[in-house]
Amino acid sequence: MLDVVDEQDRVVGRAPRGEVYARGLRHRCVFVLVRDAQDRVFVHRRTPDKLVHPSLYDMFVGGVVGAGESYDDAALREAEEELGVSGLPRPAFRFSFLYDDGGGHSWWSAVYEVRCELPVRPQAEEVAWYTFLPEAELRLDLDRRQWVPDGLEAWRRLEAHRSTG
Repeated sequence: MLDVVDEQDRVVGRAPRGEVYARGLRHRCVFVLVRDAQDRVFVHRRTPDKLVHPSLYDMFVGGVVGAGESYDDAALREAEEELGVSGLPRPAFRFSFLYDDGGGHSWWSAVYEVRCELPVRPQAEEVAWYTFLPEAELRLDLDRRQWVPDGLEAWRRLEAHRSTG
């Protein structure tokens, strides 16, 4: 079950995940940028059977926020699940924004960052390939790989946030 939210991120209802996706209901998501001990960014390609953006690349781990779940709790849960680790520090909240794909689907997006110095074992059902890239190399890859559009938008906003923050 997911919370359905309005333009101000206020809960206006609840619905099963499949219904939320099928009807394009506004919901909540978390994006967590993960860095390793060498300050490289975790980059991965989604599995081909993912419901949303199959086989595309992403520089964030994350996902939907469950009904009644806080953004902070979802960020930690999703990061640990997707990386296959436990005992991560709590991800640091950076900002939130309303993402709109231009096709009738939108979600409130909370962006976080966390350092993972543990060996990762990404979920096989979520991650088809992964590596840790220096940020400069990731920037070069923005034009070379096909990225999930919401992750790319979150990345651009994070870059802008850093330059003004």
